[in-house]
Amino acid sequence: MTKPQGLVLASALTLVFIGLAPLLQPAWLLTLFLIPFSLVLFLIKDTRYVSLSIIALALLYGLGWLSTFVFTCTLGIVVIGEVAFRLTGGKHASYLHHLIAAIGISVAVMLYLQYTAPLVVVMGVVVAVLLRAALRGRDDALMIEALGVAMTMFLFEELNFEVDLTILVAAAVIAFGFGYTSYRLRVADVSGLFSGAMIGIILIVFADVRWFLIMLTFFIIGAGATRYRYTDKERLGVAQEHGGVRGYFNVFANGLVATGAAILYGITGQPAFVALFMGSVASAAADTAASEIGVTGKTPYLITTLKPVPRGTNGGVTLRGEAASVIASALVAAVAWVMGVADPWMVAVTVAAGFIGTNIDSLVGATLENSGKIGNSGTNLVATFSGGLSGMLIYMLG
Repeated sequence: MTKPQGLVLASALTLVFIGLAPLLQPAWLLTLFLIPFSLVLFLIKDTRYVSLSIIALALLYGLGWLSTFVFTCTLGIVVIGEVAFRLTGGKHASYLHHLIAAIGISVAVMLYLQYTAPLVVVMGVVVAVLLRAALRGRDDALMIEALGVAMTMFLFEELNFEVDLTILVAAAVIAFGFGYTSYRLRVADVSGLFSGAMIGIILIVFADVRWFLIMLTFFIIGAGATRYRYTDKERLGVAQEHGGVRGYFNVFANGLVATGAAILYGITGQPAFVALFMGSVASAAADTAASEIGVTGKTPYLITTLKPVPRGTNGGVTLRGEAASVIASALVAAVAWVMGVADPWMVAVTVAAGFIGTNIDSLVGATLENSGKIGNSGTNLVATFSGGLSGMLIYMLG
């Protein structure tokens, strides 16, 4: 655990310079004051990376690349959040303390600077805790966290997307509730918890809660498919590692395209982006079902040569897997139709896109993944993008 003296000094410097930021203008003037003081922290072994993260943010601010709010809020989130995390022992419960501290300092900065874009703050806080969980054990984690939070807040500030505070709070409660439940059920690890929560918030805020429920449908299908005949899959040596617990890599690989579609739809209102969303989610559900259920079928055949291959081979397909992919896509489409997100044409498009996406996954697996040029998460990302893009093109041409 970090020595309290260094943490106290880091906290004090952070609060002082947050207070001075709007008073010392132009921005480079604050940077000239902040960097020498931060070097004091660098002399303390356990706050060396805290010092480097502060200096990195100060340089970006001094160059005019960050607004006063993004700079001060990022500084507070990263440093005060890190202090709370370390002082509470750095255990799993410490992420909650990190989250609470980051929210507290963010609200204080908002009130101080009279800032009125809470979505920017929420995304910064969530990304901070997510990166803290994903990069745990790395010496440079705090540097990456600082840059990641600053970039995220900058992007959402540039989007200038207005959202009602009540909706934002409800979205955060629902998304974190889902993430925590996934963690408790051992479906997701800590990084999966926060990455899932981030995606959930974006879906609800930029689209509506129905989009989140459609994504939840994929999650349920994936969890059920992973547990389908799990003992048999363990015996065959093709079961998911860690009991199927998902981390941030898996969450983003399957949800990044859908998240982008939600943002684009929220900004433009174009129905083509609904098709992009539906196609990507259907592809994720279809691919997971095809992989987890299909592997229990008869001998798989490599999609590129149609020759028999061992179970679990990337690119291997079975009739059972193909049928499972269609059923999974149809379930996603049916949920969307019942909730009024998809009309009959969109339902047909979704099923077709899911089938296309899962077979592109097999094709990429048989070629790029088997040759070591791409990993499983990369394959999933290509599949969801291909399925989403196929859905959007089919919908627009229909």
